[in-house]
Amino acid sequence: MTQKTENKRIIEITEVSPIEFFGENNSKLTTIASYFPKLKIVGRGSSIIAMGEEEILDTFEKSVIRLVSYLHRYNSLSPMVIERLLTGDDMGQKKDDVILYGAYGQGIKANTANQSLIVSGIEDNDMLFAIGPAGTGKTYTSVAMAVKALKNKEVRRIILTRPAVEAGENLGFLPGDLKEKLDPYMMPLYDALRDMIHGDKLSSLMEKGVIQIAPLAFMRGRTLDNAFVILDEAQNTTPMQMKMFLTRMGRGSKFIITGDPGQTDLPVRQKSGLNEAIHLLSGMEGIAFVYLGDEDVIRHPLVKNIINAYKKTENK
Repeated sequence: MTQKTENKRIIEITEVSPIEFFGENNSKLTTIASYFPKLKIVGRGSSIIAMGEEEILDTFEKSVIRLVSYLHRYNSLSPMVIERLLTGDDMGQKKDDVILYGAYGQGIKANTANQSLIVSGIEDNDMLFAIGPAGTGKTYTSVAMAVKALKNKEVRRIILTRPAVEAGENLGFLPGDLKEKLDPYMMPLYDALRDMIHGDKLSSLMEKGVIQIAPLAFMRGRTLDNAFVILDEAQNTTPMQMKMFLTRMGRGSKFIITGDPGQTDLPVRQKSGLNEAIHLLSGMEGIAFVYLGDEDVIRHPLVKNIINAYKKTENK
């Protein structure tokens, strides 16, 4: 929102953190101001107050909008970038295969052909199943697409969930209240988000409920409209839990379900909801399926060898 008076412009910084935009001790704002020596420029709270000739004020406001847009997209705004953007370089409009730019300006992109299928699959469909072994980037790529959709205002919120099934451990004996007991199960989702959204911004979005991380049981009874929803570790759902989750889908939403059918922590005789969903929904219009394999493992090189070793044992 911009308020105009004679020879004065007040520009509100809303898309990004004013602290990140102004820099430590207003260092970035000082650099920006150096390109407009005929203006008096002051940062106050979340606003920039600029005074001077009206024509120069117009140019300054357009420049600030451009810089804010760059910081919003790339999560980084160095003095070199400020110089290039304010001297006419159109680097902020560069097109590439990056999904989004992370918390520290790093480009996050699909690293394998199947990860690229996740990207295109959820762009073209409202629901997608990403199925494959550990380390293939199923969750990370899915979270990146969710954050991108939120930044582009395609959805109003992100909801990340996974079943709280103990992998050989007993949840009840963990210390702390319910949140403290459940947080370790959600840690992979937190880790991915921290790579993509700066800490302060992430905390603010979670406090406002724009980003929600919750166990699957908390989804019951909800209708999830205008949301990007990811169900992680779906192999640990029962058929009833999977049906409950899939039927939460509301208008304007995208759903991604990730899982590894070969790594279930369910009781021996308990059928996996993921396997049933694959069987029932394969071929349904509007739902995409992406199957990832050993070639998609992007963790330490040893992980691929470990997966192959276990496969040989299982085959025997």
